[in-house]
Amino acid sequence: MTVHLIKLCVGIDDIGHLARLQAGRLAEARRRGDTAELKHVTRNTPRQASEILDGGSLYWVIRGFVRVRQEVINLRPAEKADGRPACALVLDPKLVRTELRGFRAFQGWRYLAPEDAPPDAGLFDEADGDVPAEMAAELKGLGLL
Repeated sequence: MTVHLIKLCVGIDDIGHLARLQAGRLAEARRRGDTAELKHVTRNTPRQASEILDGGSLYWVIRGFVRVRQEVINLRPAEKADGRPACALVLDPKLVRTELRGFRAFQGWRYLAPEDAPPDAGLFDEADGDVPAEMAAELKGLGLL
């Protein structure tokens, strides 16, 4: 059975900002001659790895709202900059918008059951833009999100 992960996207303002950052990382990897893949390195390896790799995604919380997800295509051992062991979540570069859903801050990542995951709202296109964080907060306050 599929299981997802959810994580705060710290320092990111919107989906476009995440897309540009990830595109830059892929371009930098190509420039260095490395394999061009998106990796998010985390301290702990998920114990439910097989369930995540069975179609699971990483849902990103941006400015207090789940806004986008990326499929997790691999989990592999990695090393932090200080030499400590870590886990690399290898992500599909496609950003899939989700319906906005408020989510409180937390540390690290959490498991997310498929029935709790917000529905998809289509692939992200930079030309479409994103709901600004202030507007999303106001809509939530009005009970519209």
